[in-house]
Amino acid sequence: MTETISAQLAALPGKTTAELRAMWQELHGKPAPPFSQRYLVARLAYRIQELAHGGIRPATRARLDALADGLDPKDAGKRAPTRLIAGTRLCREWQGVEHVVTVTKDGFEWQGRPYKSLSAVARAITGTRWNGPLFFGLRGKAS
Repeated sequence: MTETISAQLAALPGKTTAELRAMWQELHGKPAPPFSQRYLVARLAYRIQELAHGGIRPATRARLDALADGLDPKDAGKRAPTRLIAGTRLCREWQGVEHVVTVTKDGFEWQGRPYKSLSAVARAITGTRWNGPLFFGLRGKAS
């Protein structure tokens, strides 16, 4: 590959899957995985730049490996839980009434009563099942 790096990167999206697989074989020395064309383009773009400019530093690789060793494979793809600090106050207006929930060491408190989860608080407020973090605006957008 004697083209400039930017020309190689710009040409990737226009290549066929067969061409991308051949390029993968050339750059990685092994057959391409059975993934989408979009995936191959992204990974080939990274590989081209990695070969031209060098990959991540060994210290960074070691740090990432150490962090990955502490992860449970069963949790792959799951969101990291949002940790709320005790004393945090969450406010939500529902049907014209403002509700304030305080985060405690053991869960949550609303109107002087303890709750184990935000979903339980949201259920007490609305009378229906809600995703608590969604209801209180910690995830996505509540109506």
